[in-house]
Amino acid sequence: MKQNFLIIVLTAISFTLCISSCSNNNQKSNIEITTVTIKPEDVVKHGEYLVTVIGCNDCHSPKKMGANGPEIIPELMLSGYPSDRPIIKFDSKLIKEGFAMFYPDLTASAGPWGVSFAGNLTPDVTGIGNWTEEQFKKAIREGKFKGLDGGRMLLPPMPWYNYESLKDDDVHAIFMYLKSINPVKNIVPAPINPDKM
Repeated sequence: MKQNFLIIVLTAISFTLCISSCSNNNQKSNIEITTVTIKPEDVVKHGEYLVTVIGCNDCHSPKKMGANGPEIIPELMLSGYPSDRPIIKFDSKLIKEGFAMFYPDLTASAGPWGVSFAGNLTPDVTGIGNWTEEQFKKAIREGKFKGLDGGRMLLPPMPWYNYESLKDDDVHAIFMYLKSINPVKNIVPAPINPDKM
């Protein structure tokens, strides 16, 4: 009994000394808390960086052949498959065997899903101009066409499932960057079902 009492007393003393010591340390230190404000232009730059490393231009930007291969056409950047371009016929026999085929600039592809065309990501009304950020988040992270529930899913080769775990700040930055680029009027064709190819 005396041994248990002694342990309790020693524990209480240690606890009191710790509280006193911690309290004194807090009073002695002059910790300065600063708030970091992220500028809107920094958010846009981060969005541009993400769009670049994620590879959005690979499919969503029309390209022309240059000395080093396909080069983005600057005035059409991220505007999707050009609506004035003729739709070519794909080899349906190869597609039925499971192959996928792409337009030379990768803005359209065909496979067992049919023919899909890269969307217009510019802030024009024919692109994402009237989208909310919530719609954009649903499209990029959940694969919902136009970010709307109840509609179809985004078609291959859009790898939306790779973006499911994008942080809200990253999605916001991408959206802000896309809203800052040059708007391009371009109504992308609707997908073509496999039976119509």
